[in-house]
Amino acid sequence: MPASDAAEQPEQPWNRRRLRSTNERLLLERLRAAGAASRAQLARETGLSKPTVSSALAALEEAGLVREVGTHTPERGRMAVLYAPDPAAGYALGIDIGRSWLRVAVADLAGEVVARSDVHNRARSSGAMADLVVGTARQVIADSGARPEDVAHAVVGTPGVYDEERRRVRYAMHLPGWGRAGLFDRMRAELGVPLEVHNDANLAALGEYTYGVGAGSRLFAYILIGTGLGMGVVSEGRLFTGAHGGAGEIGFLPWPGRHEPGTLEDAVSGVAVVESARAFGMTGQQLTAKAVFDAARQGHPAAAQAVRQEGERIAHTVAAAAAVLDPDLVVLGGGVGHSVDLLLRPVRETLRSLTPLRPKIAPSRLGEDAVLLGALATALGTARDVVFERRSAAP
Repeated sequence: MPASDAAEQPEQPWNRRRLRSTNERLLLERLRAAGAASRAQLARETGLSKPTVSSALAALEEAGLVREVGTHTPERGRMAVLYAPDPAAGYALGIDIGRSWLRVAVADLAGEVVARSDVHNRARSSGAMADLVVGTARQVIADSGARPEDVAHAVVGTPGVYDEERRRVRYAMHLPGWGRAGLFDRMRAELGVPLEVHNDANLAALGEYTYGVGAGSRLFAYILIGTGLGMGVVSEGRLFTGAHGGAGEIGFLPWPGRHEPGTLEDAVSGVAVVESARAFGMTGQQLTAKAVFDAARQGHPAAAQAVRQEGERIAHTVAAAAAVLDPDLVVLGGGVGHSVDLLLRPVRETLRSLTPLRPKIAPSRLGEDAVLLGALATALGTARDVVFERRSAAP
C-alpha cells in the first residue's frame, strides 16, 4: 500500500483506545509526581490540548482513579477545579519475614501506610510461619478498611534467595524448613493476592534508596547486619541481583575462624557480637547483641572490646564491597545498625588501614523498617500499574 494511501486510512479503534490510555496514564503520573493540578495547568505542562485533557480526566474520574480535591482561582482568570489521584483506588501489601519479627503493612496508592502489625515470630516450623504470615496479613488488610480484592499486589522480603523455577527459597540458614518448595505458592493462594518474593537485604536497599539516606546515590550498598549478614546493591535506582539472584550474599565470603575456616556472617552477625563479648569475659545467660552494645555505652570493658572488634570486622565487609563495587555510599543497617553510633569510629579507622578505597559510610535512616518499606515501595510500583489497567479496562 502506498504511503499516501496509508496516511489517509481512518485510525483503527484499538489505536484510539491505546492513545486514550496513554494520555490518561501520562496525566495520572503527572498528578502523582507533582501534586494536584487544574485542566489548564495539565494542558500547559503535558502539551496535550485542553479538550484532550478534559476527556482524559473525565475518564480517570469515572474509573475512580482521580478525584476533585478543591479549586484554585488565579490572579487573572476563572476559578479552576483541581484534580489529584485517588489514593484509595487500590492498595499494596508489604511483608518482612525475619527470624525474630514479622512486619506487615498495607499502603494506599499514595504510599501512605494505612495499617500495620509487628508480631514476634515464634513459629517453630515453616508451616507455622506461613500460617503466621497469612493470618497477620489478613488481619492487617481488615484493619486497613480495604477490601481484600482491592489489594493489587504484595511483596515479601525474606532471608535467602527465591528460586522462581523451583518455587523455593535457598540459603535461608536461620529459618528452619524455609527452603521447602511451595510455601509461597500456598501463601499466594490463601491470600488471593499476586505475591513477589525478594531477598530482605535487597528490599532494605530499595527502601533506603526510596525513603532514606540512599536517595540520589549513583551506586550504594546497604549492609544488613542482624541475625545474619546480607547486602543489597542499588545502581542508578535499580537493584543489582546478579545472574541467579545471589549478588550481595556477602555473608558467604570466607573468614578465618579460631579453630576452622568460617564465613564472614559467622564473624559479623549479631550472634558474633555476643560470642565475642563472652570470649572477652562478659557473663549473663540471656546475653543479646543489644545488651552488649548497651553495656559498651556504660563503659563495660568486655562489651567495649566486643564492639570494637565488631567494627573492625564490619570494616573488612565494607572493604570487600568497595573493591568489587566502588560505591559512593555504604549504609549500615539491620538490628546491629541501631548501634552504628558506637561502630562508625572503629569501622572508619580500620578501613583506612585496609584499603585506599573509602566510600562514605552512613547509618540507615529507616532502621528496622527498611525491609518493610522496601517491600511496600516495590509492591506499589506494580500495584499502580495493575489498578490502572484494571480500572481503565472496566466497562
